[in-house]
Amino acid sequence: MTDLSADIALSGKRAIGRAVYQNRALSKAGLSERLFALLFSGLVYPQIWEDPEVDMAAMELDETHRIVTIASGGCNVLAYLTRQPARIDAVDLNTAHVALNRLKLAAFQTLPSHADLLRFFGVAGNRANGEAYKRFIAPKLDAQSRRHWEKRGLLGRARITAFNGNFYKKGLLGFFIAASHAVARLYGVNPAEIMKARSMREQRVFFEDHLRPLFDKSLVRWATSRKASLFGLGIPPAQYDSLITAGNGTMADVLSSRLEKLACHFPLKENYFAWQAFARRYPAPDEAALPAYLEQKNFAALKAAADRVTVHHANLVDMLRAKPAHSVDRYVLLDAQDWMNDEQLNTLWSEITRTAAPGARVIFRTAAAPTLLPGRVSKRILDQWTYEKIRSRELSASDRSAIYGGFHLYVKSA
Repeated sequence: MTDLSADIALSGKRAIGRAVYQNRALSKAGLSERLFALLFSGLVYPQIWEDPEVDMAAMELDETHRIVTIASGGCNVLAYLTRQPARIDAVDLNTAHVALNRLKLAAFQTLPSHADLLRFFGVAGNRANGEAYKRFIAPKLDAQSRRHWEKRGLLGRARITAFNGNFYKKGLLGFFIAASHAVARLYGVNPAEIMKARSMREQRVFFEDHLRPLFDKSLVRWATSRKASLFGLGIPPAQYDSLITAGNGTMADVLSSRLEKLACHFPLKENYFAWQAFARRYPAPDEAALPAYLEQKNFAALKAAADRVTVHHANLVDMLRAKPAHSVDRYVLLDAQDWMNDEQLNTLWSEITRTAAPGARVIFRTAAAPTLLPGRVSKRILDQWTYEKIRSRELSASDRSAIYGGFHLYVKSA
């Protein structure tokens, strides 16, 4: 894990701004973009909200593969590592996400046991985590990541103390979920009550009786009609515009549909995304499935392979430009392309195509259902790729996080 420059925080904010800004600063749209960029410069995703099981099925990972992925909260990077790929380059513009990824990798390399790891990342409220950080993890971290986690806030507490409580209530996503619960309680609904369901039928009944009606409330419909209301989901203004096309013209209806999938389409025992959304925590090992990187069976393998991951604080295109031709086998773009204009998309796919090995695979998600590439990325570039339309639809349906409208798989021609 390489060290970072001293001005990483400032450069990170500037880089996020360059990725988001598409309108004049003093325009309404421009002000909205700049507010999002400011909020996005801090912690957004304590947990990544793309299903890694879907990713790994699409990528068909093996031990020879070299992966480039956007890092986000780091859960999926570690999930991919359970398949023991040759190399993972994780890239992110957000300094908090870079620090979180490096913290997780250092924890695997230094914490003595799976129980220590689970206490740190899987269980809410353990004051021993602060001491574990000082004794085991901190000496392994690069200087900038240590400064990030040891920096004190307005109340005098270091950031790392968030792991003494429930870290997954932090960040923009944590705030969004907390606010959603608060609004539901205003109308007499406790979303956590769905966790009492013992079958998918009971999940459906709870959703139809208690959760779906919330989206007909005037306050909810008014709030979700404002683009800033979804900043807590990490959705910038451009992606909001794409997302709203997935419904009948109102964001409340789009969100109701996505929440229905999360609440009703998968057994709670198999969906840790639902546990975080409704219970605000991960399940205990005997309650339901955990993220792959927290499962005991993967601890030894991840501990041994953690040095195969390099975390880059950089723009994805800049990182790809530094790579040789035909040197990458798998690309994970998350939903980043929803943020991009046509010029940015063509620049990205030009570098992806140059660096892609024969048979390389690219996966990404979109707010709306259709793939966004045709008509926007040069035909000369896209003709070198095959869009796996049927497989993409199958994988989209099986994505437990239920946030996105579409999952997409492209395969490079040999």
